[in-house]
Amino acid sequence: MKTSINFKAVKPDSEIHNFRRKTFDYIRKELTVKNEYWQEDKIGDRLNKIQAYCKETSGRKLQSNAMPVREAVVVIKENTTMKDLFDLSLKLEKELGIRVFQIAIHKDEGHWDKESKEWKPNLHAHLVADWQDLKTGKTLKHQSFHYSKMQDITAECLGMERGIAGSVGRLEAVEFKIHKKEEELKALEMKINEMQTKLEGNSFKDLIVKETDFFGFEHIKTGKTIENYGQAFKLYNAELLKKNDLIESHRKQISDVKLQTEFQKKEISDLRSKNTLLITNPNVFAGEKKKYMDSVIQALKKQILSERLINLHYSSMDEKNLTLEMSRICKDLSEKNNIPFSAFEEIFTTSELLLDLFSMLSLGPAYNLEPEDIPLPKKKKKRRNIRY
Repeated sequence: MKTSINFKAVKPDSEIHNFRRKTFDYIRKELTVKNEYWQEDKIGDRLNKIQAYCKETSGRKLQSNAMPVREAVVVIKENTTMKDLFDLSLKLEKELGIRVFQIAIHKDEGHWDKESKEWKPNLHAHLVADWQDLKTGKTLKHQSFHYSKMQDITAECLGMERGIAGSVGRLEAVEFKIHKKEEELKALEMKINEMQTKLEGNSFKDLIVKETDFFGFEHIKTGKTIENYGQAFKLYNAELLKKNDLIESHRKQISDVKLQTEFQKKEISDLRSKNTLLITNPNVFAGEKKKYMDSVIQALKKQILSERLINLHYSSMDEKNLTLEMSRICKDLSEKNNIPFSAFEEIFTTSELLLDLFSMLSLGPAYNLEPEDIPLPKKKKKRRNIRY
């Protein structure tokens, strides 16, 4: 199952929706009891703190067009817990400076499938975050690769598959939409051409009403003929105006989508440039590789600690069985997080790191770990104090 995260400016009614402070017609009330909620601050209170801190730090008021509080919708699984989302929040704060202060898990939204008549749940969580840079007092500034990293972090913390990497998938979808819109535009133009041809063709001769007099001569009934032509032109003009409005609408949509396509192409070009730099510059490649390997090591340590907390019998295992368990843990982590197994093989080539990881598996929580590596207790929600 794939996940994604997308932050946008928080809406005025977010708290009403997220914490179910009123009834909505698109939810199943009997499932609302499955929802979970947590908050450290109200949105209004946090916004006041942000504005005051900006004034104190920079000496200026927060810009009127700033978006210091943002909200994300995160796709989750049925068994996603509040602890998983706490872990995600801590990781977003550590890596990107994004500080989540409200979380709402929704399991009461979805739809009934028209064919199978089955309930299709829309499992998701809302994360409301403080987007202020504590160093400058202004809003955080992120680049495209930060948003890509955000997707990686979300998939890792929730144990889910990441959505399509980069902008390639989105670009293909946009190009497809352009193609469909252009086809619709072409079809509309063909209809107008047919109408114009019909107007100029012989079919309009049928609108002429004639009658034969006593001597056998045909005469045009002027009044009835004019009435027929008037009705025909009235229908034609109405249809023509309707088609022209549709064509203009489609042209605008095509223009908008093409602008989006140009943006996606630029993003892809930037990614390619980054890849070229990684390939051609050994220093950049080495730095990126170290970052990646450090993240794999960190993930492995967390997985080992989690396994050790569940299975206390590891301390009584011999070397052979510990090796088999370590291999299984690495294999599971590789499959669930799309990590090449060769990365783990490289990790275990370092004797010091090898001893470190096996000691952690054997000794468990007693081993010397960093505080952020220790998972939060399931039944105890830890509140984080934000300093301003």
